[in-house]
Amino acid sequence: MTLDQANFRQVLSQFASGVVVLTVKHADICHGMTVSSFCSLSLEPPMVLVCVNQISYCLDLIEQAQDFGINILDESGEWLSRHFATRSLSKFNEIPYRLSSTGVPLLAGALATIECRLVNRFPGGDHVILTGEVNNATIARNTQPLIYFRRDYKHILPEGISYADLAATPASAAQNLPVVTT
Repeated sequence: MTLDQANFRQVLSQFASGVVVLTVKHADICHGMTVSSFCSLSLEPPMVLVCVNQISYCLDLIEQAQDFGINILDESGEWLSRHFATRSLSKFNEIPYRLSSTGVPLLAGALATIECRLVNRFPGGDHVILTGEVNNATIARNTQPLIYFRRDYKHILPEGISYADLAATPASAAQNLPVVTT
């Protein structure tokens, strides 16, 4: 039985995930791309896993540079996610960042950053699965993460607010709450 691709995408859109930007520096030029397939892999040694499309220009750059960064976006990072999802080669123009000690660009607006060294590469259909050993990990701010769910960006409700609270709140007051509804 062949699985319908549109149905498969719809089913997978039901899984909420955080949003990250993968960054790399190659030949003195910073590059980055929004990635939806990212997760922790191991605590000992500390490792992460990221999947990159086989046709992505960043794939070869990561393999050549060997070092890369993972920038976990916070609730204000939707514009960064959209910016790094484009095919532009000048993505770092006017984007605040710093270089790590290994030369990896790390976004100034990230909730947290992870610096990695490429360990392995595995085939994964139309993607390549990359594993990286974590050299450094930093929480940069105490904010909520950006969430991607049902093909759209979402926010976590502020601490102490429940959906029941929202239902009982007058519409005029609810408009001032920093939430995105589905």
